[in-house]
Amino acid sequence: MTKIRETSGVVNGLVTVFCQGSTGTITTIEFESGVIQDLKRALEKIVPSNVPYEHDKAWGDGNGFFHVRAALMKPSLSIPVVEGNMTLGTWQQIVFIDFDNRPRNRKVVVQVIGI
Repeated sequence: MTKIRETSGVVNGLVTVFCQGSTGTITTIEFESGVIQDLKRALEKIVPSNVPYEHDKAWGDGNGFFHVRAALMKPSLSIPVVEGNMTLGTWQQIVFIDFDNRPRNRKVVVQVIGI
């Protein structure tokens, strides 16, 4: 349980986590190796890495499927804050996934609003 009240003073409100970048995503998951492998396998079925992408034709950087994966998973997440705590489930963790095929400098913006 993350205590938002201690760091922001907000008792009831909303936390938004946003990734700046078109090949990154923010989501929640139980951060456990089996689930991580399941997510990778599911994404490969939904957005395969071994098919041609128009983005790659235009830019030649080979990360077209990463852009599509990130677009499907979305760049942000909002979590309600109740009584000073984010309302995450027992095993639910916020994770940043960088899909790109080369190192990038990423910024993750966290905004807390409420009373």
